[in-house]
Amino acid sequence: MTKRKKARNIPIELGSRNVYADLGFADAEDMLVKAQLVTKIAELIRDQNLTQQVAAQILGLTQPKVSAMLRGQFRGISERKLLNCLTRLGRDVQIVIKQAPRRRAEGRLTILFS
Repeated sequence: MTKRKKARNIPIELGSRNVYADLGFADAEDMLVKAQLVTKIAELIRDQNLTQQVAAQILGLTQPKVSAMLRGQFRGISERKLLNCLTRLGRDVQIVIKQAPRRRAEGRLTILFS
């Protein structure tokens, strides 16, 4: 029989929907968008059973760049390049621009996958 430790009173802070903002990154919105795009790219690479070498050839990147990207190191890759990677992996990418609701002064960037 194992002893159970009493739960400590550890404060829990409710985060936003952006871990990069929670960590204080100045470019948090950009990083979140890139992370979402890279997550989808990684999913497609996995679903198509591609090696990093083959994925690199398809994406027009080097294998080390693909490896770094899949490990979350994507600061040196533009959003445009990530969108291009998605099209090279057989996905259509649509950009829709619409009026923001009146309750918000600024618009926002949202990624939707179908």
